[in-house]
Amino acid sequence: MNCQKGIDLWNRAKKLMPGGSQLLSKRAEMFLPDQWPSYYTKAKGVEIWDLDDNKFIDMSIMGVGACTLGYADDDVNNAVIKAIHDGSMSTLNSPEEVELAELLLELHPWAQAVRYARTGGEAMVIAVRIARAYTKKDTIAFCGYHGWHDWYLSSNLADHANLDGHLLPGLDPNGVPRSLLKTAIPFEYNNIEKLEAIVKENDIGVIVVEPLRHQEPKNDFLSRIREISNDIDAVLLFDEITSGWRLTVGGAHLKFNINPDIMVVAKAMSNGYPMAAVVGKREIMDAAQTSFISSTYWTERIGPTAALATIRKMQTKNVPAHLERIGGLISNGWEKLAKKHGLDIEVLPPKALTTITFNYENALEVKTLFTQEMLKRGYIAGPSVYVSLCHTEEIINDYLATVDDVFKIISQAINEQKVLDLLEGPVAHSGFQRLT
Repeated sequence: MNCQKGIDLWNRAKKLMPGGSQLLSKRAEMFLPDQWPSYYTKAKGVEIWDLDDNKFIDMSIMGVGACTLGYADDDVNNAVIKAIHDGSMSTLNSPEEVELAELLLELHPWAQAVRYARTGGEAMVIAVRIARAYTKKDTIAFCGYHGWHDWYLSSNLADHANLDGHLLPGLDPNGVPRSLLKTAIPFEYNNIEKLEAIVKENDIGVIVVEPLRHQEPKNDFLSRIREISNDIDAVLLFDEITSGWRLTVGGAHLKFNINPDIMVVAKAMSNGYPMAAVVGKREIMDAAQTSFISSTYWTERIGPTAALATIRKMQTKNVPAHLERIGGLISNGWEKLAKKHGLDIEVLPPKALTTITFNYENALEVKTLFTQEMLKRGYIAGPSVYVSLCHTEEIINDYLATVDDVFKIISQAINEQKVLDLLEGPVAHSGFQRLT
């Protein structure tokens, strides 16, 4: 399969833009260095066309988790097109932002107030600012991945490996003020003892947690965090940027029946259009008025319009149930095929974000080979599948038939110690690496 136009453009981009892309997760080196198509001309449903007119089925991260309804959903697009024709920005405010706030608070009866942003990372900054303003304390205990901003990366000022277990290893805090040293302290998911130790030794004002990514809470982990937050009068902040909308319409915390004080939702709430929201308790959210949190494009019309159309479709189509069912087919298929070909794998939950790990010392090489061979067969594929409404049983059956062929190749390569020999380019990156 010829992807040369995309490869050439990516090489041009790296000379023009540091890192090549605005998002680390879209760098070609994260998937298949020197072979990845990198750019698209069209995306619809689960299909993507690249610059060389190749058509691929996306069995990967679906716009880095943004497009849970599938690419270019007609209902969302039609609502957005009307908003564009009616004017996406003016000196006055759009009524959709009030309508969206009412819908978000209907979904989260524990909350009474909403603020908006347009990306998950900036929404987390808003939420952290509000929480610190309310508690009047600087120090944060956190678990999980929460973006690129100073408050989070400052954890690596104390130890460059502090963030390694929170999604991406190798993140360097260059440019983060040294004065933020020890203001953000990490603890591991399901390790409540670590949080207890942090709270004992530090004056914690905010506890930030991803309630779910690829582990289920054990031993009342989330309820214990809630109790600790109450005991020390800290604000409990749930980051549902990745998990929100997939297990339930509104957030994973609703499934676990553990309410935070503030939560953040983003990307998947608007199916590919920029939108993010901070939802919280009135007395805490009102602290925003004691700080300065304001930006022009937080008032544009397209984001709220897209979010309203997306959330309503998620409700009427019961999208989380579909994601659970289809994700289960993928997970079970991986396990059966791995057993068939003698591969040592682990499948991680939740099913809506199903993920496979190859349990080998050269796992990164194996993953790269998987992506390479699936690409040859017309699939954008990696270790995770962010399931969408447009992933059907027929698509999954065809995908698993292809995985069957590729697992056979991988198994033989592992047994003969020839994985590297089969790679037609460099091994994929595992985290942040400088691109030159």
